[in-house]
Amino acid sequence: MGDNIPVMTLDGPAGAGKGTVSRAIAKALGWHYLDSGAIYRALAVSVQDAGVSLEDIDGIVELAKRMNLSFESGDVPAVILDGHNISDRITTEVCGNITSKIAVYGPVRQTLLQKQREFRKAPGLVADGRDMGTVVFANAQFKVFLTASAQERASRRHKQLKEKGIDVSLTGLAKEIEERDRRDIERSVAPMKMADDAVLVDSSDMSIEEVINRCLALLDS
Repeated sequence: MGDNIPVMTLDGPAGAGKGTVSRAIAKALGWHYLDSGAIYRALAVSVQDAGVSLEDIDGIVELAKRMNLSFESGDVPAVILDGHNISDRITTEVCGNITSKIAVYGPVRQTLLQKQREFRKAPGLVADGRDMGTVVFANAQFKVFLTASAQERASRRHKQLKEKGIDVSLTGLAKEIEERDRRDIERSVAPMKMADDAVLVDSSDMSIEEVINRCLALLDS
């Protein structure tokens, strides 16, 4: 986990395209990939399954310590928790809201911090999340803050859910996204913010390819 191993961090709010862009960059560079949000979402699944109260910080920390988590790459990336593929479960709105609530706890974040830093391996790492460039990999060589308007992010999520046959309110999604943003920004521990040395990329009116190319160009700057 040497500090000399290159890291590109992509931070920003939910629905900005961090996962899609990060995976594409990691594939293009042949680097490892860390979906920090999946780590927190996997913990949310553990909390659900164990029936632990969202106010029971000690209980949540214990689950985090015992969590056996791995990522499987391929055409369809998979998140494996305790031997089970939970990829579908971590994408639900319920899981997302639980994640946002437990992610504000300092002891929980500290427990998962080391798990995230262990992904820093040669030849390099692309890490996406909320505090990758400000806390987890504060000394990363390349930092991006990827964002988009709440309305645009809600529209993207609405389209994804409709394609899965799930009918949801676009207005409701926008409100949920704005509320999640507020929690992420206002939390006392590792709030979501742009690192001083990060490059701001607003994907509202950009294609995925344009965003990817914009990020890859940082390696040549």
